[in-house]
Amino acid sequence: MKHGKKYIAVKKLVDNKKLYTIEEAVDLTKKTSTTKFDSSIEIAIKLNVDTTKAEQQLRGTIALPYYFGKQTRVLALDDMMTKESAKECGADYFGGNDKVEEIKAGWMDFDVIITTPKFMPALSKLGKVLGPKGLMPNPKLGTVTPNVAKVVTEFKKGKMNYRTDTYGNIHMIIGKVSAAADKVVTNIKTLLDFIASKRPSTVKGEYIQKVYLTTTMGPAIKVQLNK
Repeated sequence: MKHGKKYIAVKKLVDNKKLYTIEEAVDLTKKTSTTKFDSSIEIAIKLNVDTTKAEQQLRGTIALPYYFGKQTRVLALDDMMTKESAKECGADYFGGNDKVEEIKAGWMDFDVIITTPKFMPALSKLGKVLGPKGLMPNPKLGTVTPNVAKVVTEFKKGKMNYRTDTYGNIHMIIGKVSAAADKVVTNIKTLLDFIASKRPSTVKGEYIQKVYLTTTMGPAIKVQLNK
């Protein structure tokens, strides 16, 4: 893969043999950003898990202290929700069977569905459409709930989904280049503590193996882990 002159220049600032403290790594991401726009700072966490085993597949939600991701478009499926209550909790779209029918017709202008258990039978029939896009509500993610308004509010305030990919990695946005460094550091420490608390009981040996920070189109920076 060929890189541009900007990338090659900032790559020289990164010592591939060095493990940087979280604070050093965050400062370095700001220096190695090559884009004209405000790049996201992303984290990649390599876990010692076997994702072919269900009990070692990590998946859930987390609300970091500071949210820097895109604004989440929320569809609330709750036939008891009114226009006023939808506005109060921040739902972008709300409804019941009418919205299910719109999805059947191809409407997908949302990032997450939060629903009551009542609508799951109808949504399960749309699994081939919603599943591949990661849009199927799931009780483990808190997106199937009797209290839709409460969960909508949490997602609008920055609650995010996380999950391990096929190789046992977790990728998340934890900051922006323009953000205060201490806020990004706090997010990273919070996330690592949280992931550490989710260690499957069947995992043997070192659990969190590697952590990298990078910006959009920037070089990877390896982070020193606090054992």
